[in-house]
Amino acid sequence: MMTLKIFLIAFVAFEHLYFLMLEMFFWTKPKGIKTFGLKSKEFAEQTKVLAANQGLYNGFLAAGLIYSIITKDHNVSIFFLICVVIAGVYGAYSTKKIRLFYVQAVPAILALMVTIIY
Repeated sequence: MMTLKIFLIAFVAFEHLYFLMLEMFFWTKPKGIKTFGLKSKEFAEQTKVLAANQGLYNGFLAAGLIYSIITKDHNVSIFFLICVVIAGVYGAYSTKKIRLFYVQAVPAILALMVTIIY
């Protein structure tokens, strides 16, 4: 069960590293514009600083989860997974995009459940 726990936590961490890359480096590129459904290239340029800030926060979430795997710290895992769940729930609610809930919060909820149970 430890392998499943580590796999799920790592999956969530790597998702957030991917979000970091999209928001910090690809926001104004076709991949970022398409992924986030941005209105235009001009809008992407106007909001790229905000997106980079979001990306940085996603990087902190990933770093915390990776740290929890390396140190095998159960409490750190729980803390960062709860942070990801809250971010996913709030993001889905505030953007009215339920897909965000499934992409961000559901994997974290699964990892959190496995982490708490085992």
